[in-house]
Amino acid sequence: MEAAPFYAEAARGPDGGQAVWWTAPDGAKLRLGHWPAAGRARGTVLLFPGRSEYLEKYGPTAAVICAAGWHIVTVDWRGQGLSGRGLPDRMLGHIEDFADYQHDVAALLAFVAALGLPEPLNLISHSMGGCIALRSLLAGLDIQSAVFSAPMWGIRLFPTVTPMAVNLAAVMHRSGQGHRLTPTTTRASYVLHAGFRGNMLTRDHEMWGWMRQHLIRHPDLALGGPSLTWLHAAFTEMRALDGLASPACPVLTVVGSAERIICTRAIRRRMARWPGARQEIYANAEHEVMMEVPRHRDRFYQSCLAMFDRAP
Repeated sequence: MEAAPFYAEAARGPDGGQAVWWTAPDGAKLRLGHWPAAGRARGTVLLFPGRSEYLEKYGPTAAVICAAGWHIVTVDWRGQGLSGRGLPDRMLGHIEDFADYQHDVAALLAFVAALGLPEPLNLISHSMGGCIALRSLLAGLDIQSAVFSAPMWGIRLFPTVTPMAVNLAAVMHRSGQGHRLTPTTTRASYVLHAGFRGNMLTRDHEMWGWMRQHLIRHPDLALGGPSLTWLHAAFTEMRALDGLASPACPVLTVVGSAERIICTRAIRRRMARWPGARQEIYANAEHEVMMEVPRHRDRFYQSCLAMFDRAP
């Protein structure tokens, strides 16, 4: 394992965090991360981040989970963070097919094995990571339990706009124009071009400033809006997943009542046909519960740890 850059001072994670370069089964270059459990390890938590995110953003999450005796491993998905990017314009979020993310999951599991990290495995995922996680579970990912934060099982659009967006993304992808930026998005990272007031991520001013400082001090982590091919691939995957039965796995899904990015109707549909699954609604929380005000963050981590304890 070759050491990769890791901005520990930005991450605010527990001691012992590391990042390595890893080659996915299809040859993609990935950056993987690990924070060790404090004391005697109880198992390992896989953390699947959202679109445009990176290892350092989850340092505070690792601090809580590792203090409770769990290792955490996570990944810069291909096309973001310091992992290899799919287009010459590195600010454009791009992937040809969501199936490619499953190669990244395979790489993360190989990393867990190479480190000799203990079972059981549990899973925390956020946003796009929740879409990837659901596909992984359906493909047989062997975990004890899963916690989904605002899973991207649908994208929030007005009902009249959705068919147009789906068709535009498909047409541009098939015509060879899928490398173009999705309309209404920019090449700049959201936290750098949006103001705190009215933002769709968090109501915690300190966390907003912390995320901004990551990208100001380490611009190589930054990512702008998605390509039209990414959007086409996302619509294709979400539609395919919506037609499949839920896997047999203890599940908790958490979403803020102020959610404006992912489609909460899609979450309700999935929860209604997932036997034994639980859902928590956080009053006035925005999209990123793990970056929200302290009471929401604390509640989320307590729910995660309780979930891991309850799982068989």
